[in-house]
Amino acid sequence: MWVGDPDGGRQLLPRLRELGPAVEEKVAEMSYLELQTIDDEPTRYGLRRYWKGHYLRELSDDAIEAFLSVARSDAGSLHGSFQTYGAAIGQIGPDESAFSQRDAFVEFVASTAWTDPAQDEAEIGAARRYGAAIEPFASGVYINALADEGETGVLRAYRTDQLRRLTDLKARYDPGNVFHLNHNIRPG
Repeated sequence: MWVGDPDGGRQLLPRLRELGPAVEEKVAEMSYLELQTIDDEPTRYGLRRYWKGHYLRELSDDAIEAFLSVARSDAGSLHGSFQTYGAAIGQIGPDESAFSQRDAFVEFVASTAWTDPAQDEAEIGAARRYGAAIEPFASGVYINALADEGETGVLRAYRTDQLRRLTDLKARYDPGNVFHLNHNIRPG
């Protein structure tokens, strides 16, 4: 995804294409609303879904090889992607919001969606393997990319100082932990 002057993005395409043939290429100029709704149909109500995610501060050759090796070996509806970070995200200091990992270069997400419950084990296993292949290169995780990691995932999603502030807020506004059916932050 390119955010900026469309001509600047178009100028990068030849260099990307020089890397080798693409499995798939989609190039389109779109509005922010179009971008935010692009996954509405593939993730529609009624599908069984699972995902694993990681932040990476750098995209090393080994991380790219891990990304490609799983993509080549796992079948089903598994999809892996990298989304670039930086720019405006990185301009806000770590103490200015609860959003963590502002120094990430990319976010990796392995996602899968299917309809047949008999495929649960295979599809979830494929996403977990993809996540495990990228994990050695990870610096954290986006809270919305957590699936079933529980408290361990929450600890990976926030830096220590941010988590401390969030637990203090939880103790102040929800000391009984009423709002706990999420990736829960326990009251401090």
